[in-house]
Amino acid sequence: MVRAVLLGAALMMLPVPALAQRVVPKIGSLCPLGYVDTLNGKCSTLGLMKYTVEPTKGNPCPEGWMNVGGGYCREKTP
Repeated sequence: MVRAVLLGAALMMLPVPALAQRVVPKIGSLCPLGYVDTLNGKCSTLGLMKYTVEPTKGNPCPEGWMNVGGGYCREKTP
């Protein structure tokens, strides 16, 4: 039982990119470009988005991605 809980907690800590997230967790005090602070530790979109965002974890964005602020990178569209 304890192993299952620890495994579940470890899996929840892995960042998983998703398409067009409506709500993302706020990293620090900023939200990514195109999101507004909902004052509950989260950021919500202003409209429809069709791109992927990922947390930067303090590293530069990988090639093909751009920094959109708030600790997030966005995949560049072709």
